[in-house]
Amino acid sequence: MTLDDDAREYHRRDPPGKVEIATTKPTNTQRDLSLAYSPGVAAPCRDIATEETLAYEYTAKGNLVGVVSNGTAVLGLGDIGAQASKPVMEGKGVLFKRFADIDVFDVELDIDDTDAFVEAVAAMEPTFGGINLEDIKAPECFEIEQRLAERMDIPVFHDDQHGTAIISGAALLNAAEIADKELSDLHVTFGGAGAAATATARFYVSLGIPRENITMCDIDGILSESRADAGELNEYTEPFARGVDDGTLADAMEDADVFVGLSVGGIVSQEMVRSMADDPIIFAMANPDPEITYEDAKDARDDTVIMATGRSDYPNQVNNVLGFPFIFRGALDVRATEINEAMKRAAAEALAELARQDVPDAVVKAYGDEPLQFGPDYLIPKPLDQRVLSEVTPAVAKAAMESGSARVERDLDAYREELHARLGKSREMMQVVLNKAKSDPKRVALAEGSNEKMIRAAYQMQEEGIAHPILIGETTAILRTAEELGLDFDPTIANPHGGTWDHYVDSLYEHRQRNGLTRSEAAELVRNDSDYFASVMVQMNDADAMLTGLTHHYPSALRPPLQVIGTAEDANYAAGVYMLAFKNRVVFCADATVNLDPDAEVLAEVTKHTAELARRFNVEPRAALLSYSDFGSVDNEGVRKPRDAVTLLHDDPDVDFPVDGEMQADTAVVEEMLTDTYDFAALDKPANVLVFPNLEAGNIAYKLLQRLGGAEAIGPMLVGMDKPVHVLQRGDEVKDIVNLAATAVVDAQQE
Repeated sequence: MTLDDDAREYHRRDPPGKVEIATTKPTNTQRDLSLAYSPGVAAPCRDIATEETLAYEYTAKGNLVGVVSNGTAVLGLGDIGAQASKPVMEGKGVLFKRFADIDVFDVELDIDDTDAFVEAVAAMEPTFGGINLEDIKAPECFEIEQRLAERMDIPVFHDDQHGTAIISGAALLNAAEIADKELSDLHVTFGGAGAAATATARFYVSLGIPRENITMCDIDGILSESRADAGELNEYTEPFARGVDDGTLADAMEDADVFVGLSVGGIVSQEMVRSMADDPIIFAMANPDPEITYEDAKDARDDTVIMATGRSDYPNQVNNVLGFPFIFRGALDVRATEINEAMKRAAAEALAELARQDVPDAVVKAYGDEPLQFGPDYLIPKPLDQRVLSEVTPAVAKAAMESGSARVERDLDAYREELHARLGKSREMMQVVLNKAKSDPKRVALAEGSNEKMIRAAYQMQEEGIAHPILIGETTAILRTAEELGLDFDPTIANPHGGTWDHYVDSLYEHRQRNGLTRSEAAELVRNDSDYFASVMVQMNDADAMLTGLTHHYPSALRPPLQVIGTAEDANYAAGVYMLAFKNRVVFCADATVNLDPDAEVLAEVTKHTAELARRFNVEPRAALLSYSDFGSVDNEGVRKPRDAVTLLHDDPDVDFPVDGEMQADTAVVEEMLTDTYDFAALDKPANVLVFPNLEAGNIAYKLLQRLGGAEAIGPMLVGMDKPVHVLQRGDEVKDIVNLAATAVVDAQQE
């Protein structure tokens, strides 16, 4: 099947289209329906009639954008009409929801007349919190946006104009830095003079490029003053007319620093590229075929050609999805009356800054494991980088507040946490721990300190103030890798092969001599096994916590800290816990990594440790010990273990959280089953700490919940140790390392 055939099947598959309406409030009872509609709905209606701004509190208006088009200039398709444009507008709604959690109604208007179109859109202001104009032909699109922005008291944004301007503007900021050129010195040539080109040129002026340094060309050549005098230009292109003789695009590109293509494919030759200034910047953004191909532009000359296109199969894709979802998110959340130049500049600057930061592993994997590092081939972030929401959106909101277009003020730190929550419950929960870690960062020994991921994680920990990382490994190798990664930081390194570590050898020997370890063997382990080195470092209080396991099997990584650090005074057993985050709840699953066949005492102790861990995430624990039996419905040795563990916990005066069992998994997590059938249970709400009867059950269950239940997993987090130790899973990403390091810091704070 061709791509076209696949697309037809994708859109036709039941239910047709790409969007649906979902309810956000319960509608299960007659009372629910009475609140949702008649007669209860009258109360908020009366309130809004008295005070219109209450619509933002009582309705979805504040998170609802209208994507409005008449289908007169659909990308790559032209004037196909309103009805035919609907799949595109639905797709725009999908992007709004996917990237910024904004709801959309797509509105296709069969109206070509500008006056009638403006009237129709303006009449919809009570419905929407913002209007995204889409695929409207020039020059009508300029007038429509301007008139609606003046008339409406909500943000109006024509993405075809400003989206390309903002994203390419971010790329230009970074390209100029890489080329070591000042914006004020750049000479820019535009190939194309339509809506996107004109808006982009205006935006570049706001970034600092002198208007007189911009030469714009259309199909007839350079936009000159003589053409303006002849009435060939409109009011939007005339400001870019140059006082030069009429000329061609080739003439305009000679000695130019920047070429911006927003026209058609194949209009730029290698000879034209060779005529440009040193280290030229070329943004060839025509789709699907750029004005000059990536390969031809790069091969045209020997110096650095910084190249961007509109295509995803080449570096530096100028993709509008990096802009409009996050710009609207910020504008909606401060109830902005407009999207002004300050907000657009803030978005571009935030995108440019984000491209200079280390790229998460998940983003690298999503794009084929190609290296993504700030430079000529990485000017702007990738669309799937979740950090765009938490970096660009607050910048837009801040600019709205500072420029006076915001109607509500937001605390930006609290707002960033709110945005993290929109990315998923795990982000929200993890932010609690990250904030605690930042309040009092501790020393964390990273046993596999020469590993690239560990070095990148250490950089993030230090940069964000989460921890004081100690990289264990060979100093020269670590510093060389950090330099190759472009990480500008001065790491703390403990090199087992350099310096004097005899006191570590003495400590390990003293601790393990009656377990068959000789002093020479202790010296060998300290010098050549970073897990033992890190374990001794923590045991001797030279570090407060340790992480390992990234390149080892879990049991072999766990063995050294168990032998050297051991379990806590009040603990006889360690256990591995995963936090699983669903859309509206979190559960802690134990034990999923350590104890193969625990008895009642082990299960009771694991329950207490897991409850303590839940509280570090600001979750009040409600524990259920799981089995295939409900409160004695089956009686055999297997189900007696969790039942006896509950008895131990109920008899323990230190247990200050509700716990019960044995019970089946659905009984533990479904409130109606728990409270209606077993009203005697100690739990009056669903459990959030799930203790499994053995390692096999725990490991299987958490993986099924993660893969089939759509849960996000954080862990495994090791509990019950005398000092904070966490063992990573092989192949964990940098964010997993940072998250577990933050958890270890919070553990150390409790010490």
